Amino acid sequence: MRKYVYPLIILVCAAAYYFYENKAVSIYSKENRSPEELLNADVNGRGANSLSRKDFLPTSKNQIVNHHTYSLSYNEQHEQAEWTAHVLRASDIISRDYKRPYFEIDDQVTTGAAHWRNYKKSGYDKGHLVPAGDRKSTQAAYDETFLTSNISPQRHDFNAGIWNTLEQKTRYYAQRYEELYVITGPVLKEGLKSIGTEKVSVPEQYYKILYRYDANGGKMLAFLMPHQDTNTSIYDFISSVDEIERLTGTDFFYQLPDAIENRLEAGKSAKGW
Repeated sequence: MRKYVYPLIILVCAAAYYFYENKAVSIYSKENRSPEELLNADVNGRGANSLSRKDFLPTSKNQIVNHHTYSLSYNEQHEQAEWTAHVLRASDIISRDYKRPYFEIDDQVTTGAAHWRNYKKSGYDKGHLVPAGDRKSTQAAYDETFLTSNISPQRHDFNAGIWNTLEQKTRYYAQRYEELYVITGPVLKEGLKSIGTEKVSVPEQYYKILYRYDANGGKMLAFLMPHQDTNTSIYDFISSVDEIERLTGTDFFYQLPDAIENRLEAGKSAKGW
């Protein structure tokens, strides 16, 4: 009997390895689709596409960190993410009162993410880039937004004011259209004020870019906001993606066919939203 045990173990291990490798290839190919596959996929028979976070990750010269429910590019010079990317679905927006966790240092940032103590007595909020309110499907998803790689120094009147209004409007759009691809970030540049012993830069502007599919290749809506309190409408701060690219040096949505990318990124209108 014993002489059959070892061949059987080898056979089981080989089968498990084969399954794992094929599953990994399947996942990889699904999340790295061609522009044609991105625009033509119809997963529910209603003309709707299911977005993958890896479909539209922006360019980066820094480390890209892929967490379970969002990705970010960490800029060590400014000690914060230069952008975050996540897919926001209606199912992520649930009325649940999770216990708010403490902020933790992101141990996946190889250069070392900034410590939360940099914000202590600085006069600035630990402003989420991926909002905790966008990640309420589970406690784990909610907790994952409380990493120091996902925060940026924000004035309280800005964070609790127009920036919060923009986050709420983004969730409204996700519920209306079922899912959105959301890219958020600060405009980082030389000469910014900083806080803490690690010199965390205080941005003067923040942006948020929304993308959703439609039959014509999608719709895009971008906002570029000065880091200050204001009583004006969020729609006063609509920007083109081209302008945000010029300010940040980041190439967004380069995965789209050029004609569609150029048209969408030049737009500065909320029409159709």
